Amino acid sequence: MGERAILIEFEPEISENTLEKVLFYKNKIEDHYFKVKVEVINTYNSLLVYYVYTIENVYDEVSALKGLFQGTKITKKSIVQLYDIPVCYDAEFGLDLKLISLEKNLSLDQIIRLHTQPIYTVYFIGFLPGFLYLGGLDKKLQISRKIQPRMEVQKGAVGIGENQTGIYPKSSPGGWQIIGNSPVPLFDKNRLPPCEISAGDKVKFYQVSKSEFLNISEEIKEGKFQFKKVDYEGGN
Repeated sequence: MGERAILIEFEPEISENTLEKVLFYKNKIEDHYFKVKVEVINTYNSLLVYYVYTIENVYDEVSALKGLFQGTKITKKSIVQLYDIPVCYDAEFGLDLKLISLEKNLSLDQIIRLHTQPIYTVYFIGFLPGFLYLGGLDKKLQISRKIQPRMEVQKGAVGIGENQTGIYPKSSPGGWQIIGNSPVPLFDKNRLPPCEISAGDKVKFYQVSKSEFLNISEEIKEGKFQFKKVDYEGGN
């Protein structure tokens, strides 16, 4: 992948078993190269190892990575964080609720119930800083992205795209079907780390009213907001 990066690909699938491997080897690479400036970025089934320097001999570096992987036994991360995230599904925010209701023959209450029931897995973070790609969406809610994306999707918008759900951490163009809005700050460049939630963590949504949404927004402005989170055993 150019002069400063190596791409490692795993099974071409979206599954927790593959995620387990991806995150295990990501941690192993980061631990091995902790004295060297490398950035390791994961997707559903790949790792991009990005070096701050030009790779002099790519074959030697690939061999080093292969050697790092050989003879290692993948172990599950036994405890991750489960984050409870509030979502307001009012019509003001749920721009595509009626569309989904008609296409899927579901009432608005059924859509909300199906969206708040699962415990989602954070597979990776992109296309915007802090955008969580969440797996575990109920099949009854799976729907195609918009043919014509919106030029601007509001910060905090909660959307569905195919078999995924996620939250827009800032206003941006986007093609996901929007069903609500969450006031929680997912990315803050002045915080360490800027995105508290990481790949492998879990997320569960819960419904809040418009007044509760505004109260949480006020807590955030006053610096009083804290994520609701607990240890979640079982890892990925």
